[in-house]
Amino acid sequence: MNKIRLYPRYLKMRDLECICFYSERGATTRMAAPCKEAQRSSGWKQMCYKPVSSGILGIYVLLIFSCLCFFAYASDADLEVAISNEIDFVDVKHDGKPVRIQRNQSPENTVNPDYAKTSRKCPPFCIQPGKLAKGVETIAELEVLDYLKRASNGDDSILVIDSRTEDWVKKGTIPGSINIPWTLLKPEAGADPFQIANILENRFGALNIENLWDFSNAKTLVLFCNGMWCGQSPSNIKTLLRFGYPPQKLKWYRGGMQNWENLGLTVVK
Repeated sequence: MNKIRLYPRYLKMRDLECICFYSERGATTRMAAPCKEAQRSSGWKQMCYKPVSSGILGIYVLLIFSCLCFFAYASDADLEVAISNEIDFVDVKHDGKPVRIQRNQSPENTVNPDYAKTSRKCPPFCIQPGKLAKGVETIAELEVLDYLKRASNGDDSILVIDSRTEDWVKKGTIPGSINIPWTLLKPEAGADPFQIANILENRFGALNIENLWDFSNAKTLVLFCNGMWCGQSPSNIKTLLRFGYPPQKLKWYRGGMQNWENLGLTVVK
């Protein structure tokens, strides 16, 4: 739609477009053409304007978009609480939707009350070792973020798994993770053998050849739970090792949600 702008008489008429209109008792009659001499003498009025071409309008839109991008970039770069010296935030996908992981920017923010307790009853909430099993790597937040980013960018050889039961997951989880609770993999907890086989084959990429599992093309699994006092991801890892899963393809985020929440990192529900 053309914007209308009035111009002084000294502008050349060939640069302008004019319309002729007549108003009486609130009603307006308009002609998409300049007024004729007879009309002018009868009370008709003429208004001329310089149309904004689509090319110029496109340039205006481009300039505005560039400014918005600049300010967005500036605001991203101005985070007062970064993740690390090199990382301000990490963009991932959770349930198909984009989520930005960053730290809480409020200096007044405190830890989620669900992770403020220091003395949960042990067992079952006992402190876990730093190393679960030979070949299984224990990792921290920056490594988890790297795996999340790679998975969200299309690397389907990686799965980040929340090993907790649904009641815990509802309180918040790490963006980009999927939930496979320890109870679905452990036969002693009532897991169905067919369900276990389905997870191994369809979620983890293992192959069942004549009742023997081939993990050659199995995914790298990054497993976590509530933290260093939680046994749910250790249970999943130990069960998978028992099934023959290669330990080098199992990564354990020992700090889990406890450390994630303590650092003010983004969670999703």
